[in-house]
Amino acid sequence: MHVREFISADIPQMIRIWNEIVEEGNAFPQEELLTKETGAVFFASQTRTAVAEENSVIYGLYILHPNNIGRCGHLCNASYAVDSEQRGKQIGRLLVTDCMEQAKLAGYRVLQFNAVVADNLPARHLYESLGFHQLGTIPGGFRKKDGSYADICPYYISL
Repeated sequence: MHVREFISADIPQMIRIWNEIVEEGNAFPQEELLTKETGAVFFASQTRTAVAEENSVIYGLYILHPNNIGRCGHLCNASYAVDSEQRGKQIGRLLVTDCMEQAKLAGYRVLQFNAVVADNLPARHLYESLGFHQLGTIPGGFRKKDGSYADICPYYISL
């Protein structure tokens, strides 16, 4: 399996994986599902959109983009999505490490995650194992699909 920049033929598989996480309602802030049209625009608008692929099957993806502008434009942000049936197979680690390398090549100095849901323990463990630092906790910062609120934990790493 390798990570590469996405191509238009990947979009249907990418949308399926992305929308699965949006529908789960416990990790991404988005509530609107992507369509073929909105997905194509969304993925193309990022600094980098990459997929974890093997034999033309997409197992996961990430989007990388600025976290801020101007004097804070050297901070970037990313989101990761792994097919639910492929989780636990180190695909997330592959995506995050590639993202870190690509962010540095793009001139970013810090990768920051604004809203890691506190009970998303697999993601938090992964980030911490890669050297990310938790900035604190924002109580009730994430509204889950069921209407309950969960804490969020911002993370960062210097690149």
